[in-house]
Amino acid sequence: MANTYSALKRVRQTERRTEFNRKSKSRLRHQIRSMRRALQDKDAKAAGALLPQTFSIIDRAAKTGLIKKNTAARYKSKLHLRVKALAQ
Repeated sequence: MANTYSALKRVRQTERRTEFNRKSKSRLRHQIRSMRRALQDKDAKAAGALLPQTFSIIDRAAKTGLIKKNTAARYKSKLHLRVKALAQ
């Protein structure tokens, strides 16, 4: 257990940050899952509507360091290709 004031403060900050990261990661996963579900159901209208929201959450996750920049780009690229293919 931490003994100094600064160590105790670090513990508190880490707990807050961990909670924030957990919620953000969960939100990201749920959004991508719903997007993939719309693509799997071949619902072009729903997938098109979810695309900007999904991209926004992916970009925010990359900005905060939750996922790496290239991972975000890869997610966006794959999803966009699948939406485009479904629209045709």
